[in-house]
Amino acid sequence: MGTEEKKVEEQKLKKAEKEQKEKKDLNEIFENLDGLLEKMEGEDSLEKSFAIYQKAVSLLKEANESIDQIEKQVKLLDSEQKGGLDA
Repeated sequence: MGTEEKKVEEQKLKKAEKEQKEKKDLNEIFENLDGLLEKMEGEDSLEKSFAIYQKAVSLLKEANESIDQIEKQVKLLDSEQKGGLDA
């Protein structure tokens, strides 16, 4: 991997890390989901249960995006490490 390619990859990694920091922490998301589940279990109103469900789906999407971003970072680091070993 050339010097210019390494710079581009480093910029991508820094951007991904910044985006990750701006999003909620995965632990926070899962704690929020647990809280929503408890609320939903005690809720008698279908309308309120559905509103809670919608919030939970939104949090699950956010968690999935966060996990995808982490996976991309791991792949990028792995490819950099393999490239460094070959050089």
